[in-house]
Amino acid sequence: MWKFCGGGMKIVAASRESVEQDYVIDHVTDLFQCRVLWCEGRPCLEYDSQEELNRISEYIKANFDIELFDVFFTAIESLPPEEF
Repeated sequence: MWKFCGGGMKIVAASRESVEQDYVIDHVTDLFQCRVLWCEGRPCLEYDSQEELNRISEYIKANFDIELFDVFFTAIESLPPEEF
């Protein structure tokens, strides 16, 4: 279902089951600096900061009407790069 909002379109799920997990993952990885790691066939979100995780979570809730952990098995913060 499409809902017009502020001049743009917003995706609204009729129910939690109606949005494909891969579709949400594609949108998240296109819009945010994050990665999806796979563990035993389950998607795990790797993010850079708590603020970014909050933005991703808010985006998923606002655009798909589901929670972050309805899409991702878990979320982990990226480790800082090692300096040599």
